[in-house]
Amino acid sequence: MQPPHFGVVGWKNSGKTTLVCRLISAFTAKGYQVAAVKHAHHAFDIDHPGRDSFNFREAGAREVAVASANRWALMTELRGEPEPQLDEILSKLAGSDLVIVEGFKASAHLKIETRRLEAAQHDSLAGQFPNIIAIAANYPASEALPYFDLSDIEGIAAFIADQIQLPPASRLP
Repeated sequence: MQPPHFGVVGWKNSGKTTLVCRLISAFTAKGYQVAAVKHAHHAFDIDHPGRDSFNFREAGAREVAVASANRWALMTELRGEPEPQLDEILSKLAGSDLVIVEGFKASAHLKIETRRLEAAQHDSLAGQFPNIIAIAANYPASEALPYFDLSDIEGIAAFIADQIQLPPASRLP
């Protein structure tokens, strides 16, 4: 079963990552176990040349797991396979009460759009992509959607919890 999830979308430099980090902190402070998923529009690597795990992938391993006493990671090389959809990624997450998703604009999950005057673009995403149900911005928005100031983290967190019907945290903060 997938944990409840909610998305944050916006143009480059619109405040997406800052909002996601602040939401993770806010929900964690309330006792929730929070996971995050970020969509990257470019090639990325969490591994580096010369590391054993990098060498395993270069040798042809499709999946490489790295584990320590502090964390573990699983890397999967797609090797020409299609990019996984959000639902597939969510199905692999376990043990979290909530997942905050950055990106995946075209996916069907509920989302809030971030806007900042400093952003690369200012076109509204709300009319172009499904299930954008609110705006968080550092300037007034004209859409007939719920509006939040980007700094209103408690208000945005409460809105998200209400929209996805997040049950009370079972852990003490």
